[in-house]
Order: sequence, then structure tokens, then C-alpha cells
Amino acid sequence: MASPIEGHARPIRLADIAKAAGVSHGTASNVFSRPEIVRAEVREKVKAVAEAMGYAGPDPKGRLLRAGKVNAIGVGTTEPLSYFFEDPFARVMMAGISEACDATGAGIALVSAANQEKLAWNIQSALVDGFILFCIEGGSRLVDLTRERRLPFVALELGFHDETISAIGVDNVAGGRLAARHVAELGHRRFAVLSLTLGEERTGFVTPEMVRSAVYTGTRDRLAGYFEELSRFGVDTTKIPVFETENEEKSTRAGLEAIFSGGERPTAILAMSDRMALIAIEWLAKRGLKVPQDVSIVGFDGVPDGALSDPPLTTIAQPIAEIGRRAAHMILDFDGTVRRETMGVELVVRASTGPAPKS
Repeated sequence: MASPIEGHARPIRLADIAKAAGVSHGTASNVFSRPEIVRAEVREKVKAVAEAMGYAGPDPKGRLLRAGKVNAIGVGTTEPLSYFFEDPFARVMMAGISEACDATGAGIALVSAANQEKLAWNIQSALVDGFILFCIEGGSRLVDLTRERRLPFVALELGFHDETISAIGVDNVAGGRLAARHVAELGHRRFAVLSLTLGEERTGFVTPEMVRSAVYTGTRDRLAGYFEELSRFGVDTTKIPVFETENEEKSTRAGLEAIFSGGERPTAILAMSDRMALIAIEWLAKRGLKVPQDVSIVGFDGVPDGALSDPPLTTIAQPIAEIGRRAAHMILDFDGTVRRETMGVELVVRASTGPAPKS
């Protein structure tokens, strides 16, 4: 007579365990899902048979899919997975998302990929109830792929307008105005801008036409806020160098090299992220330029790292963690409604800005 572990070319199923142990399918199922209602001797017998046959237990994916809810949120980006841990903005955002998930017992799945093919697979295969999307470079592709899953999703810092998409962001025009007004009131009239991406897959100096045709309206709005306010102070904004970066060290350093190798040196830098601003402080220090005595710097985000830099960073603070918490609740409490929220920002003045140097 063949033993229970012989003759199984296909995967072992729960029904096989029940048959081999001489119990009903329901009893075998309860051993793994509700063991407290099964007599101890029956539990031990079923588990012994399962171990002998190499059965680890029911597939949790099948159980979750049958229930129609997996109690987990996917957080997606086209950036490498390291982005969630290295970028100060992402770290604070994830803290807010995690807080909301902890309160409800929900899990988090990080979804990212370095190329489009893997990104499509990761989005399609993620076992989640919905997605929170970091819509930075490649954001339109991320939205398109997520739509195909037909699951709820919310975009953070959405880089393009689409009223059919739930999104949470900040008033970027107002933030740009606050930053520009602050340094202009300190007497600065020579500026440079370290910009986030306007489109995809490029860095370098930006032309007015590129601004007008920008894919990412968040970047365009911050720039509009800068220029609108500076114009009020008589600054010719057409002469302000704007360098588009990928919001990381290599392209930010390249932008600083390009800006400071030109003719008249700026006395103030408007950086569209705290990450770029902190890189700029370090870059200037290595070249013997003092912040703020020689160059003032204003960031944008309000990440904790800014308060600890030398000098501490003046910035436009947005409620990053609160945005993360609200985004998580949009997925966890989804009711089919498209929600779009614009949150306020505030100027936090620290020691990286000061009066314009005397000519």
C-alpha cells in the first residue's frame, strides 16, 4: 500500500491532508485557521500528516482574495527601492503612512522598479487593497499602470492635473511666493533656482518654453510662485538661471557647477526641495562660500534634517506626515469618491538665509 507521501506529482492540497488524516475537509481547514476549536489529538494528527506530506498550510493569498480584502496598502514609485529610505521627504511621508496603518493593523507593501517592465509586473502582482503613489519622475506611467489594476489609489504631489484622480498636495504657488518674498525682503536681487523635474529623463538649464510645456505642474507652480513674487521686487526673472535636477546628489552638484561657473554669481538659491538645499550648503562650504554671508539658501519640504544642518535650513514646510496619514486613510476607508486635497505651507526661517552681501 502506498504511503500518503507517494504518488503526488501535483502540489499537495488541503483535501489531500484531510483524506490522509481521515478527517473532513472542514476539520483540516480549522486546524490551520481556527485551531482552538479542534481537539488536541486531532490537531496533532493532522499536523503530523501535513508535515510528512510536505504541506506548509493553506495559501494565504487564496484566503485573502476570497475575503475580497487583504488589509494592506501598496506605496509605489518609479524610483529605486532605496528612495524610501534615503530621501528625507520620503522617510517622513512613510512615517505618516505607517502611523495610519499601525492604528488599523494594516500592512504596507513597497512597490518600485528601475525599469518599466519590472514596474508593470510589480504593480500588477502586488497583493494590496489600493495604492499610494509618489508621483515624481515617471508619474504618468505609474498612474496608468495603477488604473489597470482597478484598485483605489491616491497620488502624492501629483505632477499633472487630472480631476479623475484622488490626490493630496500642497499650494506650490503660495510656497514659491513665500520663499521668494523672504529672500527679496532681505535685499537679494541675484537669484538661481534648483528645480525639480519639469518633464521626464532630462536635466540641465530650463528655457521659458520648457516651463510653459512642463508635464509636472507642481514644479511649474513653484517656479511661477518664485517669479511672480520676484517680479514685484523689480527682478528680471528672464535672467534667473533655472537648472532642472533629478533631486539627487549628482544632478544637483552639476547644477551648482553650471550656475556658479557663469558670469554674475547669485546671492540667493531657491531650491525646490530640502534635499537639494542641503546638498547646496555642503557644496558651497567645500568651495569656501559661506551660507548665508555669501549665498542664502531656501529649501522646500520641512524635513527634520533641515533643522540639524550647518547652518540650519530656512525652508517652506509642508505637512508631510499628515499628507501621508490622510493618503493612507483614503485607501483604508475608500468609498468610491474621488478626493483632491490641497494643504497649506509655511515659511520656517532659520540661519541659512540672511541679508544680501554688499556689492
